[in-house]
Amino acid sequence: MTPVSADDEHPRSSDDPAFRDAITFSFGDPVAQVYGLARVAIGGGGASGFAVVYAGDELAGASTEAQVALDAPEDWDAVRAAGVRCSVDTPLASWTVEYAGADAAFELRFEALSPPAALDPAGPVAQAGGLEGYEQLCGVSGAVRHAGRSHSIRCLGQRGHGWGRPDWSRIELARTLSAWMGADRAVTLTAVRPAKAKHHDAELVGGFLIDRGEPLEIFDARLSTTYDGELRQRRAGLELWMSEEGGYARRAAGSAVCGTTVELGELRLDSSFFSWTMEGRAGTGRYDVLRRASGNGGGGLLRRR
Repeated sequence: MTPVSADDEHPRSSDDPAFRDAITFSFGDPVAQVYGLARVAIGGGGASGFAVVYAGDELAGASTEAQVALDAPEDWDAVRAAGVRCSVDTPLASWTVEYAGADAAFELRFEALSPPAALDPAGPVAQAGGLEGYEQLCGVSGAVRHAGRSHSIRCLGQRGHGWGRPDWSRIELARTLSAWMGADRAVTLTAVRPAKAKHHDAELVGGFLIDRGEPLEIFDARLSTTYDGELRQRRAGLELWMSEEGGYARRAAGSAVCGTTVELGELRLDSSFFSWTMEGRAGTGRYDVLRRASGNGGGGLLRRR
């Protein structure tokens, strides 16, 4: 597994206008029935952000902001967009994220429950997607507010840091999937379908099974997805083969709890939270599909699902 150090927590910059560096926080509390996602990114001479909050299967609040003028920051707490700001409290161990939107808000602390799981930057998935980075399973605590109410939450979530230059002339779609099955078990996957690929089985897939708190690289991950008539992910199944020698596959199944669609110019993001079952455990996680839009989408348009 690719090593990650505290230096990797700092923002990265590049003269390449297509380069982006992004931090993503996601969480799901099935008891409080509150789910959320917050992302800030830098690149192209500015900052961008996206945040969404769900109450049950309803969209409680959301924000997008495409380009905020910003010089290259030294720390993430200098980056603010779409009402989102975050800070690194202890590198690779704890972080704070805040979101202040018109209809919803949260102030949350993320604490790492696993070491970073980082894909090999020289591997086929990272090379095809033009991105590298790492993900960590986290415990999440704090408050979420919407509709005049405040919810104290204590749940699982994930914090990711990714950077690079994705070339969408070579990519048909990209998937990111997570399943948080407990404080010591989770799955995180990244899949990229090259532009010339015609079928789902041509996707390059890589990821990790976090077992007893330790990230174990998956030898062969097989993801099957059922969509609705608008190509939004509704159900999914996982087969995780951990060794070239075979053995048995670790299996999981999930279904969408809530989600929304965001039109990002030439790209379309279908972002969902899923309920998962795996080997007798119930869990929560996120499943996003980013693809080239079929039409002329308007930047930042959120559609309820």
